[in-house]
Amino acid sequence: MDVIYSLIPGMMFFGLIFLVVLIWAVKKGQYEDMEGNANRILLDDDEDMMDHPNDAKRSEADKGESAPKQP
Repeated sequence: MDVIYSLIPGMMFFGLIFLVVLIWAVKKGQYEDMEGNANRILLDDDEDMMDHPNDAKRSEADKGESAPKQP
């Protein structure tokens, strides 16, 4: 029974800290845009960063190095 006298104030202390952190997060705008990241991951914007096999052929043709000659 002696343990409960230290557990109750300890849990109230942790609850108070949790409440302060929650209020701080709401004031800083942590919960403003709940849908933005969920939708942003679906956008396919990494095609510009990927090397495509046709890009190498096009760049060689632009330089005039091994461009196929037409009869």
